[in-house]
Amino acid sequence: MSRRMLAVILLAPLVAAVALWAAGWTGARLAPRDLPLGVAGPPAATARLQTSLEEREGAFDIHRYADEAAAKEAIKDHEVYGAVVATPQGPKLLTASAAGPMVAQMLTTVAAQQAPQGTVVPTEDVVPAPSADPRGAALSGSMLPLAIAGIAAGALVTLLQLRGTRAVGALVGAAALVGAAGTAIAGSWLDALTGNWWAEAGTLGLVALAIGSAVAGLAAVIGQPGIGLMAMLIMLIGNPFSAVTSAPQLLPEPAGLIGQLLPPGAGASLVRSVAFFDGNGGGGPALTLGVWVVLGLLGVVLGGLRADRAETAAPASDRDLAPAGSVA
Repeated sequence: MSRRMLAVILLAPLVAAVALWAAGWTGARLAPRDLPLGVAGPPAATARLQTSLEEREGAFDIHRYADEAAAKEAIKDHEVYGAVVATPQGPKLLTASAAGPMVAQMLTTVAAQQAPQGTVVPTEDVVPAPSADPRGAALSGSMLPLAIAGIAAGALVTLLQLRGTRAVGALVGAAALVGAAGTAIAGSWLDALTGNWWAEAGTLGLVALAIGSAVAGLAAVIGQPGIGLMAMLIMLIGNPFSAVTSAPQLLPEPAGLIGQLLPPGAGASLVRSVAFFDGNGGGGPALTLGVWVVLGLLGVVLGGLRADRAETAAPASDRDLAPAGSVA
């Protein structure tokens, strides 16, 4: 049996195992882990609520607010995923289904468990998901095509041997068109994105650019195997760890943290912030994507310079080795 045959036989099931592990582990272990949740009302009235919520050890990161209005502002600022308000009539739940329909549903269940038996907890969706996409299916489905587009752009730049400013220009241009096309489909056509059109297009383009430049940058530094390595990192780890269908705080650790450090996870968080929360809470994800872009493009430029130097040095070496009196 040849080494190539053995490599194929062993690599295919390994890739499948990693993909199944990443998707199955995160999907089967969804639960709140330090999920930011607000408690609003007078201290005397919220003490029991807070104590009850803190009994779920490690589940919630409790933020206290003076009243319902302050809690609503915190939700709109994307500081918390929801809040339980103590009112004279009993607890009231504030949610933000735009931040994640799964999280809003989970908080509704938790609030019902905290209320006296037979009591219906009134719920207000402060930042609702778009009526055209109430379950966030279009948003979550958009991340995979973005990843594929970014990987394809980085691979084409490498295989077509584009270097320097030409490579950078190709990556930026492709990402800009991907962002515009994605926003036209998800926003203008499907009405799944409700923020500023140009901001959303720039965000989707930034996600594609981060992935494309990472693929091309690694390939420029270590050669064409870099395409496969970065593609596997994005698809096998970044995609299932992105929490685009849930929330980073619902994933088992360290999957939630790792996912937010990779372009798909940071991209999903930034798209939600820009599309539904006026960019609030998007600083960290934007910085993460920016770092990927800078490192990727730096790799593209440095790899291109190294290749150029190698090409210019090769003829000089040939001349040095040529016999004396030979004609060039």
